[in-house]
Amino acid sequence: MLKTKLIPAAEKGSHRLLVVLHGLGDSMDGWSWLPDELRLPWLNYLLVNAPDDYHGGYSWYDLPGDSGPGIRRSRELLFQLLDAQRAAGFASEQTAVLGFSQGCLMTFDTGFRYPHPLAALVGISGYIWQPEKLLAELSPVAKQQKALFTHGTRDPLIPIAPVRGGTTPVCGPRPRVA
Repeated sequence: MLKTKLIPAAEKGSHRLLVVLHGLGDSMDGWSWLPDELRLPWLNYLLVNAPDDYHGGYSWYDLPGDSGPGIRRSRELLFQLLDAQRAAGFASEQTAVLGFSQGCLMTFDTGFRYPHPLAALVGISGYIWQPEKLLAELSPVAKQQKALFTHGTRDPLIPIAPVRGGTTPVCGPRPRVA
């Protein structure tokens, strides 16, 4: 079970939800500023901690080393989390997932495999893990999934060239990956 913090929408009764996944070494607390900055009174925010301790923060999967077991485990935990939100009244069609760095990878890895349509997937400064395998495992609703992938061209940790190589097979040439 993942540790979460729900920040309710200012508009009572809203069932729109943004699930926020942090990057390596961060925590849900690192994104607590987001609701105040976005000022979207109709939006609920679910801030999520990754499952593994990492130098005072958390990690979704191991780096360096074999990332696969951690990614697969985190994907399953995120499926459970999304299913729990559906059961709590947040329809998947009204739920978007936003991730930064490792959270970006988990956003697309989970979102394109999740069997229910999500409102949107938003990734910031990450990459797609094993894009060919992801393409083979897309959920039936993945081709209609709305997605925004952003990445800086001068990111010293995750260079843009391999990111482009991994996003194009999954997202196609229509996104402007820059």
